[in-house]
Amino acid sequence: MKKAYPFSPNGPLLFILFFITSCNGQVDTSSPKDKATPSKPGTEIIGTPPPVGSYLDPVNDADLVSQYIRSIFQDSSGDYWFGPAGQSVARYNGKTLEYYSKAAFFEGNNSVGPDDYGNSVHAITEDKKGNIWFGTDHGAIKYDGTRFSSYTEENGLTNTRVSRKSILSDKAGTIWVGTQGGVFRYNPAADSIGGQCFSLFQLLPPIHVKDIMEDKDGNIWFASQSQGIFRYDGKAIKNITEKEGLGDNYAGGIAQDKMGNLWFTMKNGICRYDGQSFTTFTKKDGLGGTQIWGLYIEESGIIWITARGSTTRYDPSIPISSSKAFTVYTQADGLNCCVQSMYQDRSGRMWWGAGSGLFRFDGKHFYKVKQNGPW
Repeated sequence: MKKAYPFSPNGPLLFILFFITSCNGQVDTSSPKDKATPSKPGTEIIGTPPPVGSYLDPVNDADLVSQYIRSIFQDSSGDYWFGPAGQSVARYNGKTLEYYSKAAFFEGNNSVGPDDYGNSVHAITEDKKGNIWFGTDHGAIKYDGTRFSSYTEENGLTNTRVSRKSILSDKAGTIWVGTQGGVFRYNPAADSIGGQCFSLFQLLPPIHVKDIMEDKDGNIWFASQSQGIFRYDGKAIKNITEKEGLGDNYAGGIAQDKMGNLWFTMKNGICRYDGQSFTTFTKKDGLGGTQIWGLYIEESGIIWITARGSTTRYDPSIPISSSKAFTVYTQADGLNCCVQSMYQDRSGRMWWGAGSGLFRFDGKHFYKVKQNGPW
């Protein structure tokens, strides 16, 4: 159901999710009235930070931005948005770290459970008008700078479980939402008159979407859990499967490098698609693990691959036969096993959301960014 919540800086505030894995912790989902947390020098904390510490991976540090951060995004004004697990969202604008409550963020959405670990944001993006879009376990949410609007079944989303990195605002301005039961497109004209504003994209089967990306030529790519990859060129759909070399018809994260190659995560590694064939990379080639969770390509071309127990930095400019092509980082290097999200901001800095907080990288080691920084 689409509901609008007029935002007030003094109103209720709280937090959200990405991979549902065995590293998930217990989260206190109570929604006390908002109050300004006593701030530390340099950063004002507004709202209620999420509790930390889980039964599987306890992190008893109340100064964390959040223990689990499922999504990270920087908007056009420079503000950072974070999706802590099981909560709502938080925004950092350079001076204040503001936690929005579930009551405010999911306002009017009756499907949100008070004790549900699935109250989480898996995807964040910005459209051409400056609206911030969030993909959650309970539908899509739009923030226009003043209010949050929630979109669920009543608005045409027959499946409301939005997948990881699966909200896209393409070059033409179309909003795509990928769920566990298909892909939907947003119609702003219908929304403006209170009509059903999301419709199922009929050219695709009702796939379980794992990621959506627009390439440099304007093609839209959809990675699915069990039916391979789909490419939409504006007219027709092409399905790429294991017949072309995609292992087990599974594709997770998607990224495109400067050469135009597409990269996908697979069940036991990653693969590069040059438009004709796939080249796979596994632990035998230098990856740090076999249970692959995520993939991100920096503007420099460096590829980061996260797996259970490790994070791998791959430099594709170095021959794969060289031991310097892959650098594997483990918990001893500062970043724990449960990486939930990766993001490069507008200044080129990389961020990681893991199972023990928010991280940056100094070139050798990972270090935590807490509520008071270092930002």
